[in-house]
Amino acid sequence: LELKRLSVSREHRGRGLARALCREVLGFARARGFGAVVLSTSMVQVAAQRLYEGQGFRRVGTSYPSLLGTLLNFQIFHYRLDLGDGAK
Repeated sequence: LELKRLSVSREHRGRGLARALCREVLGFARARGFGAVVLSTSMVQVAAQRLYEGQGFRRVGTSYPSLLGTLLNFQIFHYRLDLGDGAK
């Protein structure tokens, strides 16, 4: 299962909503038999990296979004959380 575009508006940050949303996604994936959840975030989204790593995701790779990204050394980090014996 791929987690895409998780965002909490500024006025609601700091209340644990992103952690709760992550837990819901993980529960959803487990309940439906998925074996892993994957996601990507940019190198500048440090708070997102901390959130995902705190939920047990591990960084499994990096890439560049474009030639310009390569020239600027702007990396995209790829994360994965294995859920166990998922069937999908």
